[in-house]
Amino acid sequence: MQLEDLILVSVDDHVVEPPDMFDNHLPDKWKELAPRSVKRADGTDVWVYEGSEIPNIGLNAVAGRPPEEYNVDPTRYEEIRAGCYDIHERVKDMNRNGVLGSMCFPSFVQFCGQLFSRSQDLDVGLQMLRAYNDWHIDEWCGSYPGRFIPLSIPPMWDPQLMADEVHRVAKKGCHAVTFSEDPGALGWPNIFQGHWDPFFAACQDEGTVICLHIGSSSTMLGLKDGAPFDVLITMTPLNSMSAATDLLWSNVLRRFPDLKFALSEGGIGWLPYWLERIDYVYQQHRFWTHQEFGDQLPSQVARDHFTFCFISDRAGVEARHAIGIDNITWECDYPHSDSSWPHSPESVIKQLDGVPDAEINKMTYENAIRTFNYDPFSHIPKDEATVGALRSLQGA
Repeated sequence: MQLEDLILVSVDDHVVEPPDMFDNHLPDKWKELAPRSVKRADGTDVWVYEGSEIPNIGLNAVAGRPPEEYNVDPTRYEEIRAGCYDIHERVKDMNRNGVLGSMCFPSFVQFCGQLFSRSQDLDVGLQMLRAYNDWHIDEWCGSYPGRFIPLSIPPMWDPQLMADEVHRVAKKGCHAVTFSEDPGALGWPNIFQGHWDPFFAACQDEGTVICLHIGSSSTMLGLKDGAPFDVLITMTPLNSMSAATDLLWSNVLRRFPDLKFALSEGGIGWLPYWLERIDYVYQQHRFWTHQEFGDQLPSQVARDHFTFCFISDRAGVEARHAIGIDNITWECDYPHSDSSWPHSPESVIKQLDGVPDAEINKMTYENAIRTFNYDPFSHIPKDEATVGALRSLQGA
C-alpha cells in the first residue's frame, strides 16, 4: 500500500480543554461554581475548581515542538499549539497528519473525571461532569461530524449514576467511556467485588466500550526513589498488562459476555507472551484456583473482550496474528510527547512494511470503526478520507 492511500483513525489522542468550555453547557445557576481558567502571576494558566489549582503540564501539549524542548513544567495556552485546545485548529492538524478520525481523552479533569468525584457537593460535581460530556460530545466532536469518536467520563463515585450517564450519552451517539485500569488504587472498590456491575451492565446494553488508559489509576510502575523518568515511560505498557490480567481472571468477562474493553496507549508488543502465559496458567493451575472458561482458553476470551492499540510497535505488528489481527488498532497520541504527529503516516507505513493491504486496513481504521460504532463515511466519502486527500486540504 502507498502512504497516500492509508486511512488512519486514531483511538487515543488528547484534548487540552479550552478556557470557555463550560460557557454553553451549564444553566446560569451553576456557572459560578464551574472550573475556570486563571492566569497565575508567573504567566502560566491553571484551572481552578473549589479552590484547587490544576496546571496544564508541558508533556501533555508538546505537538510541534522539538524533543529537546519537552518538559513537565506548567505551561500557558500561548505556548502550546492551538490544535491542542481549538477544535478548528485540531482538525487542521489532523489534516496535516492525514488522520481521518480521532478519539480524545480528557486532561485537567483526569482520565476518569476524578476531579469531579472530589467535589465538596457531589450534586455540583455531577452537573459539572455532565456539562463536560455535553461539551465534548456536542461541541468538540459535534463541530466536525465524522472526524471524532466521542468519549465520555463517568461519575465514579456512584455506579448507578455511571450507568445513567452511559445511557444518557448513548442517546447522543457516544459509545465509549473512560474507566480506571485499577479503581482500587483510586480509593474505590476493585473489579473483583461486583461493585461496578450497574456500570458494566449499562455499557453492555448500550454497546459502549470501556477505555482503560495507562495512568488512569493515578499510579505508574517505575516510580522508585531516584529512578530516571525514562524508567516510568518505558514501563507504562505494563499498566495495561496488569489491568487486562485483573479483568481476565475476574468473573467480569464471564458475567458480561458482550462487554468490551480498550487498552488505551498500552502498546501491543507484550501481548503474544501474555496470551501464551494466561493459557499456560489456566492449563496448569485451574483445578486448584477454580477458574472455568468452558470450552474456551483464556486467550480466546481476551480476544473476545479486548482491543489493543499501538503508536510505534514493529514487534507487535510482526506478531499480529498471534495477537489477533481483528483486535489491533492504531493511535497517534496527539499532542503528547509520545505522538508521531505530524509524521504519523511516514511512521506507521514503515512498521507495516510487508503487511498485506487488507490487514493494514484492519489495523489502521476498520477495527476502530467496528469497535467504537464509528461511521465516518456517512459524512466523508472514502476517497476523501485518505492520507493524501486530507493532506491536500492543508497543502501538506
